[in-house]
Amino acid sequence: MGSKNGKPDEQPLQQVKISPFWMSTFEVTWDIYEPFLYKDYETLNSTGPVPAEVDAVTRPTKPYLDMTFGMGKENHPALAMTHYNAIQFCKWLYVRTGVFYRLPTEAEWEYACRAGSKTEYTYGDEVANLAEYGWYKDNSQGKTHEVGKKKPNKWGLFDLHGNVAEWTYDQYVADAYAKNSNKVVSDPVEVPKQLYAHVIRGGSYDDAASELRSAARLASDPVWKQIDPQIPKSNWWFPEAPFIGMRLVRPETPPSKAEIDAYYDQPVIADY
Repeated sequence: MGSKNGKPDEQPLQQVKISPFWMSTFEVTWDIYEPFLYKDYETLNSTGPVPAEVDAVTRPTKPYLDMTFGMGKENHPALAMTHYNAIQFCKWLYVRTGVFYRLPTEAEWEYACRAGSKTEYTYGDEVANLAEYGWYKDNSQGKTHEVGKKKPNKWGLFDLHGNVAEWTYDQYVADAYAKNSNKVVSDPVEVPKQLYAHVIRGGSYDDAASELRSAARLASDPVWKQIDPQIPKSNWWFPEAPFIGMRLVRPETPPSKAEIDAYYDQPVIADY
């Protein structure tokens, strides 16, 4: 994990063991996210009655902007949700399906992106080939695109490089790798306890090629809420981050009910 030639926060290299998990083939799209966002939409578009317990899940406040930013909705990645919002979406899926879904840890994300590779990108080191695998600043026309239109990596996962950057669960710690550099660590995670910053991975349609590398680490930023007029600011949306989305994982061995509840029901941290 990490990069020998990358930025300081990607060094030193650390050896990691990862427990088995499944990861979604695509970034979460509006098609599946919108029923969580709008109760009426969920009710109207469901094939059967919506379970009563779903109503107990807190939904996002309705955004005051068009959160597609005019880039498209059907098969396009959902955008601009906060870290808290992403975890509550996972909770809604859990109540809806009975299956525990969550955000990937930073280590899981890099493991899945690399798909066994040790190169700068999942396919190799050549920037010239990046356009075959992802949407980024040089080929995106400044917008997201439908998921799955570029080549997948060797494990069949699409858009890990570009389109939208993706939330991980971890708190961003610049020197996180240093403390584990001389040992093999199992399932590392920086459990988040603060509102900022959290790690995002993969880069977006608006990023340069270097930010799309498998090892590149980016951090959430409070300026993403700069134009939010509310006090306190929204727990749910980043109106100035139309480049952030999510992809989910499902661990092979699900945690206990108490651990699941603890994951989903963390207290909200007010953002002023």
